[in-house]
Amino acid sequence: MRALMRELGHPERAFRSIIVAGTNGKGSVSAYLDTALRGDSLRVGRYTSPHLIDIRERMTVGGRNIGNAEFERLVLAVRDAAERLRRRGTIEEHPNHFEILTAVAFLHFQKHAVDIAVLEVGLGGRLDATNVASPLVSAIVSIDFDHEEYLGSTLASIAAEKAGVVRANRAVVVGPMAGEAFGKIREISAKRRARVISALQGVVLRRSNGELRVRTPRGSYAHVHPLPGAHQRINLVVAIRTLEALFAAGLKVDLPRAVAAMSLAVWPGRLERLDLHPPFLLDGAHNPAGAKALAAYLKETREPHVLVFGAMRDKHFGEMGETLFPLARRVVVTRVRMTRAATTKQLAEIGRSTGQAVIEEPSVRGALSKAAALARPGETVVVAGSLYLVGAVRRRLLGARSRA
Repeated sequence: MRALMRELGHPERAFRSIIVAGTNGKGSVSAYLDTALRGDSLRVGRYTSPHLIDIRERMTVGGRNIGNAEFERLVLAVRDAAERLRRRGTIEEHPNHFEILTAVAFLHFQKHAVDIAVLEVGLGGRLDATNVASPLVSAIVSIDFDHEEYLGSTLASIAAEKAGVVRANRAVVVGPMAGEAFGKIREISAKRRARVISALQGVVLRRSNGELRVRTPRGSYAHVHPLPGAHQRINLVVAIRTLEALFAAGLKVDLPRAVAAMSLAVWPGRLERLDLHPPFLLDGAHNPAGAKALAAYLKETREPHVLVFGAMRDKHFGEMGETLFPLARRVVVTRVRMTRAATTKQLAEIGRSTGQAVIEEPSVRGALSKAAALARPGETVVVAGSLYLVGAVRRRLLGARSRA
């Protein structure tokens, strides 16, 4: 990736950046930061993954997806640069899919002269393609078990990989996590002389009528509306503390104005409601921690629902199902058309341990029809287990709504 950046003229150096890592919540924190900085009239680039419907969702400037023509042109430019490197023997293998997209995003941000880019880590941190940038501030939102085949089987090993985004003599904002993970981040940060900001330390939250008042050691912010779910209140605080760290690092930003703009943040596919008949709630919970956050929300709202569940076979889908299945009146399991997807038979096995009758519908279309037919008046259809499933459902449901 570093060789590719050199060949392209170092586009990653053309703008300031923030890197956001974490097992869960990094996309939401990126959305909060993007909205906040744009709310203070900065030109902001945002790079996130995966996409739900259109690959161009991954790279935005000013909240707008990259255009088709520019996307195609930049992909070809990155491909040509990679081929030159291979011919010269500088690299042995062609850059992977994520590396190409990251390079495209950096070129896009360079072309549009963004003031700052919010970069969401794809996987881990230390070896992630986004980590060639030099962020003013880094954030590590959470540490939990996911992608153990790449990141290690302990919270400390996972934390060590994600702490790869920590930069010498700069701040890293750290969300709440187990002591084992936090200790590893502190250890690595100390070696790099990086300042660790524990996001919740010294913070007071007050809720009233759906609004949030946040007091940090730096200031107070009132009338803030977080995204749905108790976990989003924590993500909001991580984003606020990251903004404060950016201000301390020299970025000229009106903190009260920027924090107020966070109330406008939108993050599709994460506790996203679609006002259909029946109503749908889409959540990209794709690991045990995400499933627990969704379960907490469903318990808090006491929402009667039918669950449509699909997951990747390399995820802990059994643990996820054991968390979510007992909360639903009925469960429909399905799979997206991907080799990674768990079969409906594998998912239906979860019903045995939970005592829940499970309906198998191999196609997403069939699962949605079955769930809609099963839903009683006043019930919601909840879709969860995989962002790929949420993307497929969102494409179908929003397409149907646009044709109506």
